[in-house]
Amino acid sequence: MTFVQIIDYKTSRQDDLDKLLDRYVSQSQGKRTVTHSIVGQDRENPNHYVDVVEFPSYEEAMKNSHLPETDKMFQEMVALCDGMPSFTNLDVVRDEHLNTMVVNRMYDEIAVKGELSLIPEIFAEDYRDHDISNPEVRIGPAGIREGMEMWRGAFDFSFTKEAQTAQDDYVTTLWTWTGKHKGEFMGIAPTGKTCTITGTTVFRCQDGMLKEGWWHYDAMGLMRQLGAM
Repeated sequence: MTFVQIIDYKTSRQDDLDKLLDRYVSQSQGKRTVTHSIVGQDRENPNHYVDVVEFPSYEEAMKNSHLPETDKMFQEMVALCDGMPSFTNLDVVRDEHLNTMVVNRMYDEIAVKGELSLIPEIFAEDYRDHDISNPEVRIGPAGIREGMEMWRGAFDFSFTKEAQTAQDDYVTTLWTWTGKHKGEFMGIAPTGKTCTITGTTVFRCQDGMLKEGWWHYDAMGLMRQLGAM
């Protein structure tokens, strides 16, 4: 279970604290178990800061706290703060990245299940789709529907999402696609073959919808599996 520690403190020496944290990151390289850290500054009180630190689990957080580098960093941090920092320890019971949820609806509900009526809910009117196998950029829900109908008409397929990351407005998915060739595809008559390819898709999100997408995958490998090369 993901574990989060919230460190609440006040200081008038944040620049020195930033340098301290930079040294800690360098000195604890290969040892620390922190996966994500965010520092926020109070808009109403510029000397008030909150540091949110994420770990894979409580046990990994305890390993990190026992590092000599962590103990040294904390002692130096206290010396730079106005009073003792306070700590709140949290087990994460719900973790949702809303842009990732929108992207996964595209994979699970539209691409795999074929619920094409959902396309206008997920793809913006001015959406732009860049596909390595298609030199033309598909525009808007109509362009996406055309592409989906082509792929779904040619294959019964599924996506396995191997890894997924979200940063700012972008969601990147590393996937494995498996499809049975049931209809004409790129001029190739149905072969009945089951093909597998890997790829990466990056979506840019805005206002809860998909605004732009980039599909990179082994198109040549797919054609070889279909016997076209």
